[in-house]
Amino acid sequence: MTELGRREVLLIVHPDRDTTRDAAGEVAVRLAAAGIGLRVLDSEVRRLVEPPDQSLPCAVVAESEDPARGAELVLVLGGDGTLLRAAELARPVGVPVLGVNLGRMGFLTEADYDALGDTVDRVVERRYRIEERMTVDVTVTLGGTVVTRTWALNEASVEKCSRERILDALIEVDGRPVSSFGCDGVLCSTPTGSTAYAFSAGGPVVWPDVEALLVVPSNAHAMFSRPLVVSRSSVITVQVDPDGSPAVLTCDGLRHADLEPGSRVQVVAGEVPVRLARLWDGPFTDRLVHKFSLPVTGWRERHAREG
Repeated sequence: MTELGRREVLLIVHPDRDTTRDAAGEVAVRLAAAGIGLRVLDSEVRRLVEPPDQSLPCAVVAESEDPARGAELVLVLGGDGTLLRAAELARPVGVPVLGVNLGRMGFLTEADYDALGDTVDRVVERRYRIEERMTVDVTVTLGGTVVTRTWALNEASVEKCSRERILDALIEVDGRPVSSFGCDGVLCSTPTGSTAYAFSAGGPVVWPDVEALLVVPSNAHAMFSRPLVVSRSSVITVQVDPDGSPAVLTCDGLRHADLEPGSRVQVVAGEVPVRLARLWDGPFTDRLVHKFSLPVTGWRERHAREG
């Protein structure tokens, strides 16, 4: 797919951002000037090339053709959802993903839109480092038969199918039952996913270099429904009550599977990580404070300033 010695970047974009077309044009021009080829998915090129007599200097590739293979980098213009979609293409072939935030939070992204030019310059000069993020592998069985295998970077969620019903779930860790309760869902999260859906459900923030898995019940009707943090080597199982209602498995908001009553969802640390390209050195603490706009000035200091 790639000429020998030629550098290429796969571009993945958010389909509905007003700034996407301008950003993609700037990326294409800068990369072309540096002799780096740009690939764009055929499903996205129509959103980027308009009117028809204008075009980006890029190669159009089909999603079914393993588009990230041979690329140096997958560059994402969008938010965390777009980056998760890009990770689906990049993970199997070990290509790193670099996100430029065009959305709101963009916790997984590395740069904001106003730093796009500098970001592309760093790509051209190879001034980035690679960080591997833990994933989870997910297996669904029913009556002892495997019916689904999938994976997630952020979380695998087992949730009720309709708002009128309750999900009756049994949680097991390492083959031993821990608790059963009615709930809206159960999230099995990586440290990376601890600042995503699991955070909204009341889970703890876990630094991404911590080797652990999270279990976070969502709106559980139980006295004991606290989030659990277990070892990377642990096996988490969520069983849907055989006499209860069906459920649905969702991984990273992208991959879905229906769960019949009696289904068992097993979650373990993934064998294949997702590789993220990082531009800036600095602790995760700084990213956390910046992304959530956390107050870091003490009450006494603020009070003295206001006085």
